[in-house]
Amino acid sequence: MTATIEDIRAILKQLAQSQQELSQAQKETDKQINRVSQQIGELGNRLGEFVEWQVRPAVVRLFQERGIDVHEFHPGISVKRDNEGLEIDLLVVNDTDAILVEVKSKLTQRDVDEHLQRLAKFKRLMPRFRDVKALGAVAAMIVPNEVASYACRQGLFVLVQSGENVIILNDAEFTPQVW
Repeated sequence: MTATIEDIRAILKQLAQSQQELSQAQKETDKQINRVSQQIGELGNRLGEFVEWQVRPAVVRLFQERGIDVHEFHPGISVKRDNEGLEIDLLVVNDTDAILVEVKSKLTQRDVDEHLQRLAKFKRLMPRFRDVKALGAVAAMIVPNEVASYACRQGLFVLVQSGENVIILNDAEFTPQVW
């Protein structure tokens, strides 16, 4: 069986058409993947907001129970100064103490490290708090044991979901790091 030039042209035409259809299908798949990724991101943000709304009503009470007489909290603090920025999920304060609380749906060691960096620049970027004792806390619905231990060793309070309540995991002898 010998292929003619017309047969080869027909095969090449079919091949080109198949490649074009495959390319179009890949573009459609990419669009769907982007759409799903965006929806997952939005769900993650909503879950984080849910956790934050669970933590908000509890923070003042929890720290008062630990002997830190805070009486107000400020959600969603954002500061820009000298080409640097700082975002704090919850700032819990009184006249002598400020507790910076980072809220996540699932806490990772990277989240803890980033919060330590936040604490290190807090007084510099928010000088009105330069004379207070700055403390740190992390809060999450899911906190792996090794991450909780790491956060405690770094001097942070660890707040977790426990049933319908939020509790502080640190034991009563815990001494927080002061920034």
